[in-house]
Amino acid sequence: MAWILIVFLILLGGLIAPFGDILGTKIGKARFSILKLRPKKTATIITIFTGGFISSISIGLLILASEEFRQRLFVDIPFLQKTLDESKKALIPLQEERKELEGKIIQKEKELNQLKNNIKEFRRGNIVIKRGQTLFIAEVDSSSNLKLDLTEIFNEADKFVRKIVIPNNKQARNILLWRPSDIKKIETVAASGGNWVLLIKSATNVLKGDNYVFVSPDLLENKFIVKKGDIITSSILEASDLNSKSINLKIKSLLRETRDEIKSKGSQVSEINTSGNFVKKIRDFLKENQNIKFKLEVVSLRDSKTIEPIVVEINILKIAV
Repeated sequence: MAWILIVFLILLGGLIAPFGDILGTKIGKARFSILKLRPKKTATIITIFTGGFISSISIGLLILASEEFRQRLFVDIPFLQKTLDESKKALIPLQEERKELEGKIIQKEKELNQLKNNIKEFRRGNIVIKRGQTLFIAEVDSSSNLKLDLTEIFNEADKFVRKIVIPNNKQARNILLWRPSDIKKIETVAASGGNWVLLIKSATNVLKGDNYVFVSPDLLENKFIVKKGDIITSSILEASDLNSKSINLKIKSLLRETRDEIKSKGSQVSEINTSGNFVKKIRDFLKENQNIKFKLEVVSLRDSKTIEPIVVEINILKIAV
């Protein structure tokens, strides 16, 4: 059927095309004019209309004779257009994800370049201070002479860092370098009142023997992180946990959660101090109490501020069923 239709359209076009050409020639010779156009242009327009007529008849015959053509023209094409529009909408979040991914790649490239620089520095010599390392911590009281306090802190920090970087050079002075704007910012914040902690951190990796150490000061509020008797974290012991291995794993996990918790509250200590042989205490307790649920609690034994040690004990309690 399709081949017959194609042959028919070819023959129809072949028959109508000469007719249009003859019609255009006769109209040109007859000097016929439409809309006050020149006869030659009129003949051209007639020829164009004849070509359009051929195309219209061809499409009409295809629509009438071919169900597949009708399906493609009136169903498939609108469906494809709708699908294309939906695909474009679905592409928008993918483009955003791509931008986000490109941003992460750029960040990773920066980190890689920094790592390469660190490796170069390692090859050049011994790194004695790492980037971001806290070099000195001191309390700042806003009620006292801030400028004098900051000067004394700077001198003490400089003295401490010199012993690390250039221990054999007794004559060196002021190897710490920080921006005046940082000092001004610290003075402004501390002058607002309250009790503060000043952290002096290294802005770069420092090799042994370097003449200067660039630092970045950070001012934190000296607040209570925990108070005596506070329950910092807790965990439930099920019947399946009542063996030495599970108990040890549970305690390690609980102490790790405790460290994360105090960090989130602003504590600057890196480790937690424990008091007493709580492991033995827990085991002795479990020997006397079986087949019930228990609760482990990490309890603070003292008031601790931002830079003060965190001292805890772990208590075990029965849970009423």
